[in-house]
Amino acid sequence: MLYLLDANVLIDANRDYYPIRRVPEFWNWLVYMGERGQVKVPQEVYEKVTDANDDLATWLKDNRGAMLLAEDVDLALVNRVIERGYAPDLTDHETEQLNEDPFLIAYALADIKQRCVVTTERSRPKRQRANRHIPDVSNDFGVCCRNTFQLINELDFRTDWNAP
Repeated sequence: MLYLLDANVLIDANRDYYPIRRVPEFWNWLVYMGERGQVKVPQEVYEKVTDANDDLATWLKDNRGAMLLAEDVDLALVNRVIERGYAPDLTDHETEQLNEDPFLIAYALADIKQRCVVTTERSRPKRQRANRHIPDVSNDFGVCCRNTFQLINELDFRTDWNAP
């Protein structure tokens, strides 16, 4: 399974749970999982995170080779996600609100049996249009969706972890 990370997974982990300077094991583990092809960051997410000027942006730039998903998004899938997952008649403002979310889901949709989206967003099934959350849109398409802690459990991160 390839886990595709939403920007909020990296941002929240660094800010709230595993700051790069305090828990480097987590970040080394992510790089190792990236090198193994189990965890990747799509281009649109990469650009969002590296647009900042902080230690997370530096870490991601330094580990671009291991972490960046090396493929182009299928724009037909992005459009399908937007039209069927959000709404076919979104305004320009609503489309901007989506950020990289439709791209993230489209990358997973490209190989639905072998890819899973990871996000810190929670399901909010009553939300409509551009306000829909990644887990709900992913569910509409049958795309696997996990949160950070499920990723950690499924890939067995431990603080005593050392690369082989």
